[in-house]
Amino acid sequence: MLDKTKYLSIDYGLRRVGIAVSDEDKKYSFSRDFLYNDNSLYINLLLLIKQEKISRIILGYPLNFKSEKTSQTIEVEKFKQKLESVLQDNSPTISVVLFDERLTSNLAKQNIISSGLKKKKRQNKGLIDSTAAQIILQDYMDSLAHKN
Repeated sequence: MLDKTKYLSIDYGLRRVGIAVSDEDKKYSFSRDFLYNDNSLYINLLLLIKQEKISRIILGYPLNFKSEKTSQTIEVEKFKQKLESVLQDNSPTISVVLFDERLTSNLAKQNIISSGLKKKKRQNKGLIDSTAAQIILQDYMDSLAHKN
């Protein structure tokens, strides 16, 4: 039987959460609209997980250039714990994987600048968050492909 599930990538932020989803073959990542980090975040994530048939969540893990934790790293770790708790109650087979996200926000900004979008659209921070999630997911899937 073919695996028709997808991966979900999250670029976690205190205000917005960037989202990307893979194709069923887990070769390509596609940015989705961001979610607001508010009281409905976990409900919205669970809906997305169900709609997209997600089997694994890749969570961007922000370390500094010396591979040390930052205040944002601690926030991501807290989010991961809460997300795993929510998943345990609703979708216990889904695993959450931390993946190094250094430079993804800068890469996302550069990708958006070079895309030809108008300046007002390029300044949309949600677009940057979702593009960063897409880069994290693509890097993760590429790293798996190189191991095989």
